Amino acid sequence: MNKDLTVGRPETVLWKFSIPLFGSVIFQQLYNIADSLIAGKFAGENALAAVGNSYEITLIYLAFAFGCNIGCSVIVSQLFGAKKYAVMKTAVWTTFIASGVLCLVLTALGFLLGPSLLHLINTPENVFADSLLYLNIYTAGLIFLFFYNIATGIFSAMGDSRTPFIFLAFSSVANIIMDYVFVKNLEMGVAGVAWATFICQGISCVLAVITIFKRLASIHTEKVHQKFSRQMFMNIAKVAVPSILQQSFVSVGNIILQSIINQYGSSVMAGYSAVIKLNNLVITSFTTLGNAMSNFTAQNIGANKLERIKQGYRGGLIMIYLLCVPVIVLYFTMGKALLGMFMKEESTVALETGMQFITIVAPFYFVVGTKLITDGILRGASAMKQFMAATFLDLILRVSLAFILSGKMGVVGIWRSWPIGWTIGTLLSLYFYISGSWKKALKTF
Repeated sequence: MNKDLTVGRPETVLWKFSIPLFGSVIFQQLYNIADSLIAGKFAGENALAAVGNSYEITLIYLAFAFGCNIGCSVIVSQLFGAKKYAVMKTAVWTTFIASGVLCLVLTALGFLLGPSLLHLINTPENVFADSLLYLNIYTAGLIFLFFYNIATGIFSAMGDSRTPFIFLAFSSVANIIMDYVFVKNLEMGVAGVAWATFICQGISCVLAVITIFKRLASIHTEKVHQKFSRQMFMNIAKVAVPSILQQSFVSVGNIILQSIINQYGSSVMAGYSAVIKLNNLVITSFTTLGNAMSNFTAQNIGANKLERIKQGYRGGLIMIYLLCVPVIVLYFTMGKALLGMFMKEESTVALETGMQFITIVAPFYFVVGTKLITDGILRGASAMKQFMAATFLDLILRVSLAFILSGKMGVVGIWRSWPIGWTIGTLLSLYFYISGSWKKALKTF
């Protein structure tokens, strides 16, 4: 059901819109965690290391898919808020066509460059074959990844966070079951984990895309919409390209970090692979709530109701802080038990690695949560220069400090680069929001 985010009490509207999105994140991360958990438990430490190692490269694909999602979502949100439905349909068709072409190019490059990328990040020989196998199967399913992300972005842009939640819940539960069957019962190893993701993501994608076009067909417009518009493509690209660059930069940074971590051996790699799943559960939750803030901001910009954005921002921060408290308490009190779920047999080095990361990084979830909600407003207002500046500064600091501090403190120095980058990036995001510079980028249709 489409929902107008420009009416009603801003905090209440944002919370109701965000709760299904948050539920979607939980299910999405559950099946991401299941990949590593089942691989580690039933296929061994090397399989866990291989899945975690390949995951860093798949984040490059996710960067492009996420950028297409955001570019379409922000523009469609503004058009939906302005009630310009014919132009909105053109934006949807334009995104699908352009993204399909981009996806085909990335798929070809993925198969061609996969081995080189794995060598580039210093993948140990004992996990190289499994890493490449997982990566190739994942690459084959890129079209599903792209179109599903675009579909969820469109649902959110029209104020519907419930429908993508239903699709993702179904996909996640099915993925976990198939992971178990393929890896434990059929003994397919890493290939079983990858094929389970491929199949479940494919089914969800097809269902989501069919639903989107049925939903669009039900919206009556007097004008006949175009299937592709060069001008609309440029409008979407102005948001999508910086988002892709930002996410790609994050992915490349994570690959560089992974290459540093790989130098410490497969046990440290396994510990990092496990703890980064727990960390990503939190960060992805925050990012999704930031995306909700973007949709809320964009719809209200389209309706020319800027006063509602400040109220929504307060509601978003409260949501983030209420989420931080139980997560930090859980990770500190049950961290070892959670990490142990990913491991077939007790590994002292892997467990110590994970707990070091949690102890250093988790207290700063309040900081990065503030940044991601603030970034949501910048992105929803199409203030992409400010958004990219804050994000790039954060990542540049984390990567450069990881190099410097690891030389002096070992792997602990890598973990300490996280809170430093987050803190400085957050201060810059807050400056852009408080100064009002984001309002200069406003564009309505």
